[in-house]
Amino acid sequence: MSIPPAPHTWIVTEAGLIGTENQCRGVAAALGAQPIIKRIGLRQPWKTLSPFLGFECAATFTGDELAAPWPDLVIASGRKAIAAARYIRARSPRTIIVQIQDPRASRRTFDLIAVPHHDPARGKNVIVTAAAPNMITPELLAQARDQWAPQLEKRPSPRVAVLIGGNSKAHKLTQARMKTLCAQLQSLMNAGDSLMITASRRTGAENMALLRQSLPGALIWDGTGDNPYHGYLAWADYILVTADSVSMISESATTGKPVYLIPLDGGSARFDRFYAHLIGRGVIRRFDGGLAPYDYVPLDDAGLVAESICELMHKSGK
Repeated sequence: MSIPPAPHTWIVTEAGLIGTENQCRGVAAALGAQPIIKRIGLRQPWKTLSPFLGFECAATFTGDELAAPWPDLVIASGRKAIAAARYIRARSPRTIIVQIQDPRASRRTFDLIAVPHHDPARGKNVIVTAAAPNMITPELLAQARDQWAPQLEKRPSPRVAVLIGGNSKAHKLTQARMKTLCAQLQSLMNAGDSLMITASRRTGAENMALLRQSLPGALIWDGTGDNPYHGYLAWADYILVTADSVSMISESATTGKPVYLIPLDGGSARFDRFYAHLIGRGVIRRFDGGLAPYDYVPLDDAGLVAESICELMHKSGK
């Protein structure tokens, strides 16, 4: 989908929030836009009091400059970006401003707010997605399949991508959980499955050591060189993903591959709503050690948000 010509677009996010930025990038890509990325921070007192303080001025912001010429479209996300969106709105009323994720304040600042189903925000300017918008598309997967063919093509099928996160505010990846997971993965290898494993900094050194010791025949990314994440998604017949990451679960469910949820300790009511919605739609399943093929309609949350933006731009004459 695209708007000819594609809108002059800014993505405005908090500096350092790569996952949040990628949600915005996914929406921009679905629009056919080539966005300018604005990564910002806030000075005091806005840093502490935003998004409720208001009275933003040029001196409010650190990072990339927010100045004319103003864009046709701003795709924003993150708490600090709310102040930036309000600042841009005051200086360029013609700019369409879209917020990814519930701002929990200042909803009237935005022409459109996109929230996942498990968040409670609803309203006339709110669009509800199944999960988180992301950059996964058939085209991206095809490119990744070609790029990683030399490393992955010869690995035996079925290929299983294992995406491991770790400790977060809501979840804990304990040694006991990792031992259980390693035993389950070893059983899959014994049955002939080929494992392609990537982990994060949050996985922890002890858990990584256990992973390597328990699964010597698995392909485990060591963190050096290009990240094979998209290659693993492209070549996988199955995807296993830990329960701590909305982003990784959303990206996995956009591929159309069978997605199995690896349980972790902890959790929250919000995460439970997220899992329940996708399980109820037949998109993901809980991992208990076994894998079986199944079909579902792949998520396209970025495309859904982009369609709503197209409608807004059409109504505004852009």
